[in-house]
Amino acid sequence: MKRLQDKTALVTGGASGLGSAIVRRLLEEGARVTLTDVQDVAGKELAAKIGCPFIRQDVTEEKQWEQVIREVSGRFGSLHIVVNNAGIEGSFDLSNPETTLLSDWRAVHRVNVEGTFLGCRAAIPALRYSGGGAIINISSIAGVGGTPDFAAYGASKAAVLQFTKSVALYCARSGSNVRCNSIHPGIIQTPMLERIIEARARHQGVPTQQVREEFKRAIPQGEFQEPEDVAAATAFLASDEARHITGAAVVIDGGYTLGISS
Repeated sequence: MKRLQDKTALVTGGASGLGSAIVRRLLEEGARVTLTDVQDVAGKELAAKIGCPFIRQDVTEEKQWEQVIREVSGRFGSLHIVVNNAGIEGSFDLSNPETTLLSDWRAVHRVNVEGTFLGCRAAIPALRYSGGGAIINISSIAGVGGTPDFAAYGASKAAVLQFTKSVALYCARSGSNVRCNSIHPGIIQTPMLERIIEARARHQGVPTQQVREEFKRAIPQGEFQEPEDVAAATAFLASDEARHITGAAVVIDGGYTLGISS
């Protein structure tokens, strides 16, 4: 039997990049998956291609969370897995602690932090009603170390890390049978990485390929991570195999953060 057989899952930001890889993996593991996103066209196309429901959702809107949880639970009769993947990087051209615009700081935190908060808050009672389940919050290695060039993004992902631990402890102590863990991808090949590379190349006045190679050399294992690596970890944390894992911060970075600390 597949590890997520008969489980119902919701993945935000599931239309592209890391989110789409997570959606595909959960489906492969037997879950009934609903993907949400603000990207209407991409979301509908992917949902039609892989055979799962799509709901347009802005994760910063409180009422939409209530509607989405109600719709998914009503359609399948239960909800066991929520993956808070939706996120934005903000502007990487002007994002150090001295130049970050307040408007950019607020926009990044609204999606990355408030969106995750609303997702967890809406998920807990639905998962508890279904007999328990798992929340997986997608953070970043930017949340476990200093990010002087990506100040808003790093701070938002650190908030996700801390809030995950708070949710995990609350659910454990309240007997909700709900686990909550965070995943911290490293330098992973997604459209977001390409935008970061392009922004840094513009700032330094060098070719994008040079920046790409610099990133790769900084990874001890010598290669970028793939979306599928994160999707595999998500499937594990969502499964009963991880029934005693809660409040964990799972780093998937090829040793990158180890290299920084050394």
